[in-house]
Amino acid sequence: MNVLIDNFSTYGEGFLGTVELTFFASLLALVLGFLMASFRVAPVGSLRVIGTVWVTVLRNTPLTLLFFAVLLGLPRFGLVLPFTVFAVLALGCYTSAFICEALRSGINTVPRGQGEAARSLGMTFGQTLSHVILPQAFRTVIPPIGSTLIALAKNSAIAGAFSVTELLGVYKTLGELGYDVVWTFVWIAVGYLIITLAISALFNVLERKWGVPR
Repeated sequence: MNVLIDNFSTYGEGFLGTVELTFFASLLALVLGFLMASFRVAPVGSLRVIGTVWVTVLRNTPLTLLFFAVLLGLPRFGLVLPFTVFAVLALGCYTSAFICEALRSGINTVPRGQGEAARSLGMTFGQTLSHVILPQAFRTVIPPIGSTLIALAKNSAIAGAFSVTELLGVYKTLGELGYDVVWTFVWIAVGYLIITLAISALFNVLERKWGVPR
């Protein structure tokens, strides 16, 4: 317990950094994932190509390489932002590809007749998607989206290697102070467990409220 008690502020700073990264990257991932899922099922060919390229590139790019590209590459083109913002961009964009595919799989479970009926009533593609298709699809994709955001929280540990304040980076500070590395990592693991259990609990509530009964 001494490792935690003596360094509670250090752990707290790292924990809050991970929570912040997870929260903002999750928002970005959900927005981009919804947008790309819409592109992938759109009747416009160019939009489908954009969605397909986005998912294909990001799903097949190692996250560490994406961090290098964003945090070290973008400043070379004159885009200078805090490293935390760059980390949110990398995590959010990467995870959005998986959110997109989860949403698209949910959209594919909705009977085609639902969309055809909406269009026969004069609804546009956007209206059909937002008012008819996605509300039904969302009910089936709550568990996979929850799992994806839990993975995002754990993937945020990579940001510590790029001077971003987050939970895993605590071990460097405490290691330099001579604390036992085993107990340092034990309390780091507890911190990640708290975050992932909180996300899991949130999505369990959503699933009980809106999920499809099994």
